[in-house]
Order: sequence, then C-alpha cells, then structure tokens
Amino acid sequence: MNTNKDLIQKFYTSFQNKDYKGMQECYADNATFSDSVFKNLDAKKVKAMWHMLVSGGKDLQLTFSNARADEKSGSCDWVAEYTFSLTGNKVINRIHAEFQFKDGKIVAHVDDFDFYNWSKQAFGFKGVLLGWMNWFQQALQKKSAEKLSAFIEKNQEYK
Repeated sequence: MNTNKDLIQKFYTSFQNKDYKGMQECYADNATFSDSVFKNLDAKKVKAMWHMLVSGGKDLQLTFSNARADEKSGSCDWVAEYTFSLTGNKVINRIHAEFQFKDGKIVAHVDDFDFYNWSKQAFGFKGVLLGWMNWFQQALQKKSAEKLSAFIEKNQEYK
C-alpha cells in the first residue's frame, strides 16, 4: 500500500472515530477544500469545518471504500449517515472524494455528491420543491459559511 492511500485511510478512520485532530493532521498548511455546501475553503477553514462537523454530528456514522492513490492524486467513496441539525431529518449522503497530494499531505480535497438528493433528505418536502434551484443551494452555502465563521470566532486556534 502506498503512503497516500494510507493517508486517505487515516483521514477516514479518524473521521469514523470523530477524531478531528487526526483528520487535520492529514492536510498541508496550504490545503484547500470544496463541496456543494462549503466552497473554496483555505486550510484554516478546512480544519475548522471538520472540527465543527465532527463535534456537532452526535449520531454521525461513516463508512468508506475504494480508496485509491498514487504519488500525486487519489480518490475515495464514502457514506455519511446523520441527523441534519436544522430539520432533525435523517440523511444518508453518498460522496466521492478527489485528492491532490504533496509531501505526504492533502493539498486539495473536493467532495462531490448529488445536492438535490441530499436536499430532499435534509429538508424533506421543501428540499423536493426547492433543492434543484441554484438560489436554494447558494442560500445554504451562505448560511453554512456564516455558521463556520461563528465557529471560528469561538475557537481562536483557527484565526
């Protein structure tokens, strides 16, 4: 097994164990992250986001598979099952992650999932009606960015 595949497995094993510090150790100081909700985060915000999500996800269950990596890039499929805090609805989100590596660390991480399918689960009927609309996704991105900023304000290590 190569080092970067080990890194992916360390990241998701730490995630399963709700060990945000173990997850953070996998990222380079100049890392970036992006998905349908959290867009274009720098390394400090990436680390804060995982801390916020792991500490807030009380019933989070995670599985991962198909971890692959070479010297520069890698990927993994993962499934998160949790209660969405805004609505109390149960969500099963299937995600494909793409990574770029440098010097044994993640320098770029992009998660891809079906936003409409996620929004139907997370928001119920409202998600069915509105989840396909761009402005709905943008509103959620804004709300999530505000929540992350508030978390960073309360946790000085991310400033």
